[in-house]
Amino acid sequence: MTVVAHILYLVGGFGALYFGAEWLVRGAARIASTMGISPVVVGLTLVALGTSAPELVVAIYSTLEGDGGLLMGNVLGSNLANIGLILGATALVSPLGVADRVVTRDIPIMLLITVFVFPLILDGAVDWGDGVILLVMLVVYVGFTFGTAEEEIRDIQEEVGSLTEKPEEVARDMLRSLGLAAAGAIGLAVGGKAIVVGATFVAEQMGLGTDKIGLTLVAVGTSLPELVTSIVAAVRHQPDLAVGNVVGSNIFNLTAVMGAAAMVEGYPVGESILSYQLPAVLALSLLVWPVAASARRVRRTEGFLLLVGCLGFMTWITLAN
Repeated sequence: MTVVAHILYLVGGFGALYFGAEWLVRGAARIASTMGISPVVVGLTLVALGTSAPELVVAIYSTLEGDGGLLMGNVLGSNLANIGLILGATALVSPLGVADRVVTRDIPIMLLITVFVFPLILDGAVDWGDGVILLVMLVVYVGFTFGTAEEEIRDIQEEVGSLTEKPEEVARDMLRSLGLAAAGAIGLAVGGKAIVVGATFVAEQMGLGTDKIGLTLVAVGTSLPELVTSIVAAVRHQPDLAVGNVVGSNIFNLTAVMGAAAMVEGYPVGESILSYQLPAVLALSLLVWPVAASARRVRRTEGFLLLVGCLGFMTWITLAN
């Protein structure tokens, strides 16, 4: 396969992942609405999982190919990009409001899970048992979120409202919703495979490990749709959900993505992950806490700091041996 073909694979894969995740979440949300499922349930499950669907699909394909480096690089790189690129760039456009629950609940949970990953990967691998632990942590987090969801029902309804139509309209068109969800699932499957093929080729051509390509090129690519969406929301002066969504996505990446991939097949973890990548994610995550807690806003100067921090960490890790 030619160089151009591999590059097209990579670019096309990103597009397929974006539309696949979008269609799957919209179709599933409409079906849930027709079945009378609460918007809170949809918001805390389908929408949250949908933002991590590209990383999940890439992770499963990477596992099947025996490439734990690409998997871990993509997960950790996505978490860096979520904080640095999405929050940082969006705050530069418009300061971000931060809900109290994000500061007092979600960010501490994200930090605890990030720290917990360290001992989990010390043996150089993530196996089936580790996957079970990560998925149990995900269930506990989702359950805890449901238990404290009353205060955020309005925010979730606003977010899910854009994904659904009036129940009577959806009921008349259930077939279209099913087709949309199915098309989304196919898009995710095709896009994930294309990205693994293209990213592996790029890594070989550049003489880099797939973990570093996953941390940079693949991670940024899978985060671009969320970046564009967040910036558009900021331009329209509706950026309030950005911080909570990013933190939730990072939690899902560390638990659902890493855990589900390990349930498919265990995967190795390279020394670079433990020495450089995971510490970088923890450092930037720690920085978010005081930034978010300060006046419950992410200001432009703080957004610039997060953006520079993300790009600095990515450059440092890529150049590190």
